Amino acid sequence: MWRESFGLLEKSYVSGAPASFLLGKDLHIPLCPVPLCSAVVDVAIQDYVADVASELIYQNKSRTSSEVIFVFPLAPHMTIYSFQALNEDAKVQALLQDETQQLHKATKGQENWEYLQHQSERSGEVFACFLGSLSPGKEMVVTLRYVQELPRKLGGAAQFLLPATLHPHWNYYTWNCHNNKPYYSLLLTASLQSPRGVVNAEANCALTPLIYTAQDHSAAQVSLAETPPRDDFELLVYYGDPTEVSAVVEKGDPGAPVGSLLGDPLVLVTLSPSIPDAMPGQCQSGEFIFLLDTTFLERAQESLLFLLKSLPLGCYFNIYCYGATSVGIYPQSVEYTQDNLTKAMQRIPSTSSCLGDADLLGTLRTIYNTPQPHGHARQLFIFMTGLPPDKEAIAAEVCHHRNSHRCFSFCFSEDSAALAMTLARETRGEATYVKSDKELAVVVLNCLKRALKPAAEGVSLSWTLPLGLEAEVLGGTPRSIFQGEHIHLYAKIRGEAQDMKVATGVLTLQFSLNGQNVAHTIPFPLCPQGDGRLAGHRLAARCLLGMLLADVVSGSGDEPRQRAVEISLTSGIICPFTSYVGVRTSQWVTWYQGPLALLPPHQSLVACQILQLRGSICSSSCFPKSIFIPPGWLTAVQESWFAIQRLTHDIAALAQNGAHSKAPKSPPRSIYSLESVDPNFVLSSQIFWPWVSKAIDECQELVALQNVDGSWTLSSSLASALQVDEAEIKGKMPGEVTEPSIWATVLAVTWLQKKNRYYQGLCELLEAKAVTWLCSRAASQLDKCLEAANTLLESSVELVAGKAAENLTDTSMVRSCSILLPE
Repeated sequence: MWRESFGLLEKSYVSGAPASFLLGKDLHIPLCPVPLCSAVVDVAIQDYVADVASELIYQNKSRTSSEVIFVFPLAPHMTIYSFQALNEDAKVQALLQDETQQLHKATKGQENWEYLQHQSERSGEVFACFLGSLSPGKEMVVTLRYVQELPRKLGGAAQFLLPATLHPHWNYYTWNCHNNKPYYSLLLTASLQSPRGVVNAEANCALTPLIYTAQDHSAAQVSLAETPPRDDFELLVYYGDPTEVSAVVEKGDPGAPVGSLLGDPLVLVTLSPSIPDAMPGQCQSGEFIFLLDTTFLERAQESLLFLLKSLPLGCYFNIYCYGATSVGIYPQSVEYTQDNLTKAMQRIPSTSSCLGDADLLGTLRTIYNTPQPHGHARQLFIFMTGLPPDKEAIAAEVCHHRNSHRCFSFCFSEDSAALAMTLARETRGEATYVKSDKELAVVVLNCLKRALKPAAEGVSLSWTLPLGLEAEVLGGTPRSIFQGEHIHLYAKIRGEAQDMKVATGVLTLQFSLNGQNVAHTIPFPLCPQGDGRLAGHRLAARCLLGMLLADVVSGSGDEPRQRAVEISLTSGIICPFTSYVGVRTSQWVTWYQGPLALLPPHQSLVACQILQLRGSICSSSCFPKSIFIPPGWLTAVQESWFAIQRLTHDIAALAQNGAHSKAPKSPPRSIYSLESVDPNFVLSSQIFWPWVSKAIDECQELVALQNVDGSWTLSSSLASALQVDEAEIKGKMPGEVTEPSIWATVLAVTWLQKKNRYYQGLCELLEAKAVTWLCSRAASQLDKCLEAANTLLESSVELVAGKAAENLTDTSMVRSCSILLPE
């Protein structure tokens, strides 16, 4: 457990140490945490970005000298820009260098990385630096600075979470269980700033009262007032007048050249449009494109059936089967109608007839060159059975078009996991690693539920600025924003105005929602804010570095690479073309023909870099190697694989602790889903049992007969699927029923509810469409129909009393519609 927070670690030969890491082939040397004595944290929050400066003091309380390593886990939207460690003997500073020049190469401490990667229980990205030797009783002072984007919570609050390294609250090394207080001191101060005014600050422990440092309440300070919680420290900052778009101008670095990224002012933009739920019975928009590897077609027939039948009325769809060549069922997406769906199902080949490498890149380019239906957000569902040979070009192509769509990627092999995550990360989508074909249907349908969230379409930003100024959004603006998403954008201001201190700008967010044009306008002062720490500029640099990487991979010449290196070195943000090197500067003494003399500082190089920890459950043989070139792609996307491996460990732990009383002793390890939200990735797990295969087999025949509007037609095929005589079905139809399809649909939904009482997720969207159709056609007839259906099918599905169709609020859940599962 202690390794989750890391911090300063020492090699220890003391027996009984809490954890062991492998060094060489035979020698096990435990790594133990060096006790944290104090932590001083200074947080500067400006709207929805934060700059964190921390000073950590560790003390070697053992009786022997120890070699120490500092390890800091990195969250997805966190990036380090400064690191330094100091003791009485030496100072170690992390510097960036151009990868190609290879001016410096550190060797000391390099041997630590291999066993740290393989033996750590944690998986994910960490910053690690070898600091040398620490004498008994001596202290090591670590100074760490990083920036991060903050999520926006209810009420427009900015949420800041203190990393466990700065507040290691949950292990016996740092917390006194007798008095429930930490062994270390934590001093935390937060400077808060927003042109809309700082209204309040809340935390899960006591804070000092807000102290306003500006008369208009645009700036304030708050500090920790008591012992920090024995939990993750959370700070929520509330601003005045929460709006759907916010803009803050951050001043540039006066020492940077005018016209450079750091030298010019930058606008920090947050888009958070309020998007209501879809109304019951309302046609839903959206363009859904499915890309199927032809080697996977034979395995995907059942899942594809459930997926296509679950699409909503009003959307557009298309299917591409890609192998050595790419084939689209339709030249471009078509409306989701009964005829179009029937033709599509007939045109999909049942088996693969194409040999050779899959042309995913060509398929993507074809899709990007087809027109997008107006008012319909484009979402791609990509199924990959292996790793395409042109993986770097695929990632770059998706990156170039990331603002026009979202990707839901599903991989079925270990080597394609990283590429799947890249496609999802670049487009604010999701990536899922699947090992079982039978469970694919449930996984894909769960992703479809999230893809069906309503969205603001045709998003655009317009600027009104004083004469002589113009704004450029780095990386562009996404065309669609889905419900619950919060988008961070960075716009560079160019030119000169007469008086920036009194000038104001106007930002207008425009989009279409349910066919209605919506506009939100917000004025903002152009007088630059901030304390010179450049949090927004550094985050903008990271965004721009990602775009330049795609340009390099696409073969745009040397200029993008040179620009990326320049931005990386000046901002302190690492990129694929730069690397860390630790410079150790020491004061040392020696004898020479006379008295003791102090010589000039001596410098050496030590190992310092971003590492990807593989987790203790992941062996080197299962780790996907050499996924991307240049190395930056590897750094950006392998985190997905490590997270997958970490999740396997978590699931196993749940089973061992009895979290599922009926779980098998060896828990299933088939599906691990990684979700991108705003666009952080939230790790979630779903464990599916053997009933999934049975459920698909039972429901498949009936699902195939459902119409796109959600209804069923009364026929001999329906009777066969329900395993009831057709004459008996017609004879039991209530006299009040005006359309046979109403009776047929009630029977089908009742049968699905009876069969699916323990695995509702498989047919949830299908049933929701059916219930919506029934409520719009025959709300007054449902009582009689359901009573007759229960008698015929020997079931006990009930009608919700007083739940009229007009009161329905969520058509995505059958339980909230008209028909409920039996008790």
